Amino acid sequence: MADKKAPAKKKAPSGIWKRYAKQGDAVARPKSCPKCGPGVFMGVHKSRISCGRCKYTEFTK
Repeated sequence: MADKKAPAKKKAPSGIWKRYAKQGDAVARPKSCPKCGPGVFMGVHKSRISCGRCKYTEFTK
């Protein structure tokens, strides 16, 4: 019996690109954490914006 290889799976695009929104020529990025500094982005939730690294939280109305 011949060995059969499974069909190659296509890679799904990385989830990071869903966080960026292109507006004209500029790219909008999520807000950076004021405590951790640039490069550490805050997660956007229904009623708050929070940093997963230092747990800093801003509540929205």
